[in-house]
Amino acid sequence: MKALVLAVSTAALTAALPAYAGVMVIGGSYAQGCFKAAEQHNTTLESLNTCDSAFSEEALSPQDELATHVNRGILLMLRDDYSRAYSDFSTAMAMDPNRSEPYLNMAILQLRNEKSAEAVPLFSKAIELRTELPEVAYYGRALANEDVGNLKAAYTDLQQATSLKPKWDAPRRDLARYKVSRR
Repeated sequence: MKALVLAVSTAALTAALPAYAGVMVIGGSYAQGCFKAAEQHNTTLESLNTCDSAFSEEALSPQDELATHVNRGILLMLRDDYSRAYSDFSTAMAMDPNRSEPYLNMAILQLRNEKSAEAVPLFSKAIELRTELPEVAYYGRALANEDVGNLKAAYTDLQQATSLKPKWDAPRRDLARYKVSRR
């Protein structure tokens, strides 16, 4: 099962975060349908019902249950249902504190909620746990660091995001806003 990593924005700076990554389910299950809905940003009530049905009508492995919490959390976040998304991401983090996807998505949720100080350590944890999208984690952490006034760390993270994905315009564009002077 893929646990989707969604990177969504709070403002113009975060608009460029990409939206995907995780672990896949084989077969025609509700859990797989939930993953596909999250991957396609299909936030209809029917998609949420598919995710809910995965929990109520399937015997999910612990890995698939965790992934379904992440995927449903993404759909809820896209629907601006932040408290329920927070609950799903928290549940996924508690189920396996060594999985990066819940931390990365929770960090993005905190950034969307304008809670940059809370987002920074979550992005750091996703990086520490070797997220499949380190460029997203570095970029998100850069935006959060900038919001809290830690410009040196923001600049360093923008450099890292740019080096990890050189063709991604958003980190390069944000990096260009900085002027470095030696004193």
